[in-house]
Amino acid sequence: MMQPPPGRGGGGPRPARLDPADLEQLKDAPVSLRRIGALFAPYRWRIILVVALIVASSVISLASPFLVRAAIDDAIPHQNVSLLLWVVAAMVAVTVASSLLGVAQTWISTTVGQRVMHDLRTRVFTHLQRQSLSFFTRTRGGEIQSRLTNDIGGMQSVVTSTATSVAANITTVVGTVVAMVVLSWRLALLSLIVLPPAIWLTRRVAMMRRAITARQQRRLADLQTQIEEGLSISGVQLVKTLGTGPVLSEKFARTSDDLAELEVHAQLSGRWRMATMNIVFSAIPAALYLVAGLPATSGGMTIGTLVAFTGLQAALFRPLMSLLDVGVTVTGSLALFSRIFEYLDLDVEIDEPASPVHVDRDRVAGAVRFEDVTFCYEGAHRPALDHVDLEVPAGSQVALVGETGSGKTTFGALVARLYDPMSGRVTIDGVDLRDMPLADVAALVGVVSQETYLLHATVRENLRYAAPDATDTEIEDAARAARIHDLIMSLPDGYDTVVGARGHRFSGGEKQRLAIARTLLRDPRILVLDEATSALDNDTERAVQQALDTARRGRTTITIAHRLSTVRNADEIVVLDRGRIVERGEHDALVARGGRYARLVARGEQPVAA
Repeated sequence: MMQPPPGRGGGGPRPARLDPADLEQLKDAPVSLRRIGALFAPYRWRIILVVALIVASSVISLASPFLVRAAIDDAIPHQNVSLLLWVVAAMVAVTVASSLLGVAQTWISTTVGQRVMHDLRTRVFTHLQRQSLSFFTRTRGGEIQSRLTNDIGGMQSVVTSTATSVAANITTVVGTVVAMVVLSWRLALLSLIVLPPAIWLTRRVAMMRRAITARQQRRLADLQTQIEEGLSISGVQLVKTLGTGPVLSEKFARTSDDLAELEVHAQLSGRWRMATMNIVFSAIPAALYLVAGLPATSGGMTIGTLVAFTGLQAALFRPLMSLLDVGVTVTGSLALFSRIFEYLDLDVEIDEPASPVHVDRDRVAGAVRFEDVTFCYEGAHRPALDHVDLEVPAGSQVALVGETGSGKTTFGALVARLYDPMSGRVTIDGVDLRDMPLADVAALVGVVSQETYLLHATVRENLRYAAPDATDTEIEDAARAARIHDLIMSLPDGYDTVVGARGHRFSGGEKQRLAIARTLLRDPRILVLDEATSALDNDTERAVQQALDTARRGRTTITIAHRLSTVRNADEIVVLDRGRIVERGEHDALVARGGRYARLVARGEQPVAA
């Protein structure tokens, strides 16, 4: 867990408290210390070197009080210039050596921490990329981002802050106590008696401030949420269409006012904390001076010993306070590892085959076959597809129609291997999709859906995302085929125009044509059109339909249909109901049959897809 920063309004370490969420996390998902150790194993010698540097730096720093005593008791009173020069030179050397060792320690520990963080971040990102769509539908996007950034960033501090801080504090406390006893066992005994109540008082005041800070953080989170929801593109659009601007402004003002009031309390509590620290730091030296000045307790103590001891005692307080929080820090750090390991331990539902069957993309005809396929979504009461048998000949155009929840979109998702069937199999040219490498499936099957996702990048980068090695000429040819090239060239920067967040710069039809161009750039043998025109007006649909007609040429096409205009010319229309095929045939034949499809035609509409 990252060490919290010093409190505003007063210095000093902030005492840590066990977070109930951390305890609950470790209870639900215990973490093995051996597994954590394995992450750092490749860097074991660097870590040993860091610890050695910390110990060396702490030991060297302990020479300072003894040098101070020599200067005050011997060199200065006796005008021993030679000794004084040696003492001063040694003081400077101690400072220089400690500083250089500190720089080296920071460089090595930060490098190790960043490498471990990089390895973990990359492993988690890669592993999550392999998860099925069901994982992302049940997991909040903000949670994934938090684990990849905040949790892994916090884990990095285990090496660069927590581990090094613990090693340095232990060395400092042990060395300081030994030096104090060597200088004066009487003053050392007094310090050991006075320190516990002083630490308790300081922690007590700091706990009060921490409660205020916790409330402050909660309100700040509320404020950030209001900013994100009220000032994002989608949020502003919603506010303007619903007229809720004044309500949101009033709510924002209340939260901001609460934050201002909490800040006043935080500053006051910080001032109280600072006052308490000042009292402690003044009271302990005063007690030491009293003991040193009384004949009964001084024991012939010299001024140099007193000054040196006071410096040591002052340096003991902060590392001792930090060590008292080690248990809390370790618990928080383990909780971070536990959350990351939870993601790394997720089973990969759609995985690479153990014995992959590679196919020659140029020789694939594109015949798709469903053989007794059943699929059910997690938590669903009935299968989305129930013992479906269907053959889509190579180069043919098949349209899927049906009521909401009939299984059309699921059918397309199985062809693209976004899911695997629970029973049965889906094949391309007789090869089970589960036996093909995922990259081969992605190269063979292209999907254009109703929800077009564009990256916040240039038009060229969005298109090249589908084919990183594509030339500018190939990109422009794909755009021309999708009937979008002329529009792109009319933009201020042409293909180098930034599309904006989620493509808000473009209309729905324009985004669809960009998506078609992106798919054409990959030149897939099989094309799945999942409600590609359902949300468009008639004029826009005609433009997109022309692009789709170009895209279909020479490819096996599965169209998940919403409008009859996309269905009439299909080689075969398949009607689904509750996961089963209830009708199939050409448009005219199905209308003449007078069944479910004929009733849809009579209504003049197609229900929205599931």
